[in-house]
Order: sequence, then structure tokens, then C-alpha cells
Amino acid sequence: MANVEIYTQPWCPFCERAMHVLTTKGVEFHEIDAPHGSAARQQARERSGGRTTVPQIFIDGRHIGGCDDMLALDRAGKLDALLGLS
Repeated sequence: MANVEIYTQPWCPFCERAMHVLTTKGVEFHEIDAPHGSAARQQARERSGGRTTVPQIFIDGRHIGGCDDMLALDRAGKLDALLGLS
């Protein structure tokens, strides 16, 4: 199974939805608490090519984007392969 990292912050509905999708698929992930102004948030911005929002999701070190991007991959039938589920 793929190594999944997700940068989040408290009270973020997009973060909750992304984690729910991963959990529903049975995927283990590493949640990184990255509230605004934190070192983790800066790290997420650097790793994602400048994106400042959360969640920022990485699969095997590859940035796939945020919640909407992950859901688009799922709708296109591409997410499971990235996660090593197919």
C-alpha cells in the first residue's frame, strides 16, 4: 500500500472529507497537523509548489493536491491505482 501523508488543520471540512475518503477505502495515512503560521504549514507549502491551503495530500512523496483534486482522481478512476488498491 502507498505511503500517504496529509497536511491538515483543525476545523477544516475539506481535511475531514479527504480523511474520510481515505479511511473508507481502508487506507492508512499520516496526518500532519499544519495550522496557519506553523512550521508544518510552511513545509506543506514548500512541498506542494506554493499552495497555501489545506489539506495538501502526498502519495508516495508525490503531491496530488487538495481534497477536490483527490476526489477528481477518484471520480476518474485513478486514485485507487495511486493508493495501491487496484
